Amino acid sequence: MDKAITDLSTVATVGLDLAKHVFQVHAIDDVGHVVTSRALRRKDLMAFFERLPSCLIGMEACGSAHHWARQLMKLGHDVRLMPPAYVKAYVRRQKNDAADAAAICEAVTRPSMRFVPVRSVENQAALMHHKVRELLVAQRTQLLNALRSHLAEIGIIAAQGPNNARALAVLIVEGNDMIPAIVRAALLPVVRRLNELDQEIRQSDQAILALAKADATARRLMSVPGIGPVTASALAASVQDISAFSGPREFAAFLGLTPRQSSSGGKERLGRVSKMGNRYLRKLLVVGAHAVLFHRKRCSDALRSWADRLMETKPFKLVAVATANKLARIAFALMRDGAHYAGTRT
Repeated sequence: MDKAITDLSTVATVGLDLAKHVFQVHAIDDVGHVVTSRALRRKDLMAFFERLPSCLIGMEACGSAHHWARQLMKLGHDVRLMPPAYVKAYVRRQKNDAADAAAICEAVTRPSMRFVPVRSVENQAALMHHKVRELLVAQRTQLLNALRSHLAEIGIIAAQGPNNARALAVLIVEGNDMIPAIVRAALLPVVRRLNELDQEIRQSDQAILALAKADATARRLMSVPGIGPVTASALAASVQDISAFSGPREFAAFLGLTPRQSSSGGKERLGRVSKMGNRYLRKLLVVGAHAVLFHRKRCSDALRSWADRLMETKPFKLVAVATANKLARIAFALMRDGAHYAGTRT
């Protein structure tokens, strides 16, 4: 359904379904009547919104959403981003671009809807450092595994762990008699790429460390055991508005560190951790929790003492996730209150 261009002056709310080339727009007026529902090419998108009065625009938070939000905000519009999972419930019947835009338009007006803050270019660049580092680390792991498996084909076995795999790389470079020359020639490119990745990862670590030192929130988070520069920088960059969470438990739930519930009829049923939310932050906190547990005998602060008591009755992995949950709650308190970790319980 589409109307004349003059009717666009009555538009109050717009649902915008983003895409690479063809965007879908669903616009309604103050009383909920559909003013226009149309597809727009990328080149026509900004011109369309320039003709609209200042209105509420809803979009799903995706890869290009923050860019378009910044562009539309420059035109004076109120742009709000929503998690796609929260919009899905408003899609009626068949899924297509028009139905998605209509669902976005309806979801953005719901008073209970949770919105995603619009990120600046600087904030996105900080997160890109983390994403690039994660990609490089994954490539390095892939090459180490390839090196181990290829040498196993000729009977050379190494114990598990990256250090043992690197020992194999040293054998290849030094030209050990155990490795035939033709095999060594085949695997030398893998070793050279490993060295390049090591250097690039060190550069990423230095860039992230500089970001953490320059951010006051990250510096406070680094005072917590198990939270280093990478985790602190990722938390500070990912969570822009801590007031969006009602409390520390909701923040831990956002990271997927709380049990999945299946409760009904007044009976509480808790399962495994939900693993919802930000996977990268959850992984960093769990890794940090492992560091806390491995070194808990050296210190006697409240966090390690609590973990030590839990280890008496629970398995290691369970305590690690529980400690990650505790770290998330402590991080929430520090970001909310602007305080430093003092070793007290949260």
